[in-house]
Amino acid sequence: MEEVAYLDRIEQAETLLKPHRLTVLKELATPSTCGELAARLDQSPQRIYYHVKRLQAAGLVHMVAERKVRGLTEGVYQAAARKYWLSPAIVGTLEDSSRHGDDQNLARLLDLSEQVQRDIATLDSEAARLPSVGISGDIRVLPAQREEFLSALQGALTELFTRYGGAEGDAFKVAIACYPVSEGRS
Repeated sequence: MEEVAYLDRIEQAETLLKPHRLTVLKELATPSTCGELAARLDQSPQRIYYHVKRLQAAGLVHMVAERKVRGLTEGVYQAAARKYWLSPAIVGTLEDSSRHGDDQNLARLLDLSEQVQRDIATLDSEAARLPSVGISGDIRVLPAQREEFLSALQGALTELFTRYGGAEGDAFKVAIACYPVSEGRS
C-alpha cells in the first residue's frame, strides 16, 4: 500500500467521491474479500463487489490475493494508498489571471501548494532515504514591521539560494509560504 495516491483524472475523483464507495475504500485499509466487507457493512456481496470493481478500475483499490472458497475463487482487495489527494488541476482555473498585488500573491501561494502536493505525491516512497524537512510556525509582526520582516525573509532565502544554487549535488526544491493567519485559526 502506498502512502499517497495523487488523483489527477476526473474519473478517479468521480469514483472516489461517492459516499458508499468512500466507506468501502476506508474499510479496505485492511485487505478483505467482498463477502467480508458485505458482512461488516451489512450490505449484499453483489453491491460491495460492484463498488470494489469501480474503485479497482479507477486505480484506487488493488486485488492483493485470491482465495478458494467452496470451489469459487474470491479476490482479496486492499486500498491502493493510505491517503488520497485530489489535484486542483481536475477543476482547473475558473477565472482570468488579471489579479494584482496581494490577490496575485495569494494565487501564487495556491499554485505553489499544488506543486508541492504533486511533487511529494510522485516521490519514490520505496527509496531508502528521502531527506526532507518540513517546518511550520507562527510569527507575529507589527504592521509597521511587515515590510522589514518580508525583506529580511527574502534576504535570508536569497543568501541560501546563492550559497547552494550551483549545478552540482542532489537537487532539492525549496518552497516557502508566508501568509496571514486568520484570527482564531493559528
